[in-house]
Amino acid sequence: MKILICPDSFKDALPAAAAAQAIAVGARRAGDDIEALECPLADGGEGSLDALLAATGAERRSAEVQDALGRLRRADWGWHPESRTAYVELAEASGLQALAPEERSALHSTTFGVGELIREALDAGAKRLLLTLGGSATNDGGTGMLAALGARLRDGQGRDLTPGGAALAELAVLDLDGLDPRLTGLQVEAAVDVDNPLLGERGASAVFGPQKGATPADVTRLDAALARFADVSAATLGEDHSELPGAGAAGGMGFAARAFLGAELRPGIELVMGQAGVETLLADAELVITGEGQLDGQSLAGKTPVGVARLAHRHGVPVVVLAGRLAPGWQAAFDEGITAAFALADGPMALDEALARCAELLAERSESLVRLWRVASRP
Repeated sequence: MKILICPDSFKDALPAAAAAQAIAVGARRAGDDIEALECPLADGGEGSLDALLAATGAERRSAEVQDALGRLRRADWGWHPESRTAYVELAEASGLQALAPEERSALHSTTFGVGELIREALDAGAKRLLLTLGGSATNDGGTGMLAALGARLRDGQGRDLTPGGAALAELAVLDLDGLDPRLTGLQVEAAVDVDNPLLGERGASAVFGPQKGATPADVTRLDAALARFADVSAATLGEDHSELPGAGAAGGMGFAARAFLGAELRPGIELVMGQAGVETLLADAELVITGEGQLDGQSLAGKTPVGVARLAHRHGVPVVVLAGRLAPGWQAAFDEGITAAFALADGPMALDEALARCAELLAERSESLVRLWRVASRP
């Protein structure tokens, strides 16, 4: 029996590769005839770089860049010299996970470090860039990235703006003359895990600002500042991308990637699955096991289990989800090709215990699942 195992990470517990290994261990305990192929995935958020490196065999490189608060940190990126493709994960430089809760500052956090990583890729000779946009601590519309790549943002007095989204309220001039000329020869794909526009009640500030430290008053301020940025950008470029689905990803980085880098915005899980060759792997699979920390109604927006299920459904392969938690609305996943879903906890359990036992619980659930599936699959 051939089983394709392709989970995302289990947040605060296991990276995707470790989760896939645990599921495979349990599946193989169910019988000597079990062939379990591990293919860890991600949907564009934290951990996407690891999934892309595992899928492509690209080199892991690192550089010293600014974090979301302007402090120095080491950030990894990927380089595939044969195809001259660079892999940059926004969360490596400007991720929310790197900040303590009390450090989160949606008003002033910056994507400057992401631009520094892109510059590293250009220095290496990149002709193609895969940029993953999940897990950001920022709400600056990607202006920090632009500044790192040579753009200048000035107020009405000709002064350079300070970093962060709040300062964009004073934006008067967007000077692109110094933008790195090598960007014109760079093919960019940006992986997004949401379809939100830049502005409004479904926009970057309103939906994602609060988790980055924004108060209700901050959200109003940031939305107005991003609207100013969008207006000045439209006047400078001659086109407006603020309503584009995905423009609100990563605090507006989706907008900047499309408007200034010419990026194609793609659902993150589709991009990662394409790099991993999941469609080819499905040809021989009899069952798919996927999973993540929580399956809920929001998973339909482009999270890994639903993305896997949609592709597997087209090939007639059943998909089972193992999730740390089944939250309200998870049943909608049945309509997207998921055959069944199971929570990991084997009884009342504190969160700390569940996180510590995640690998053990995944292996146990996987073994039981595959044992049942083998019996049910008999002629």
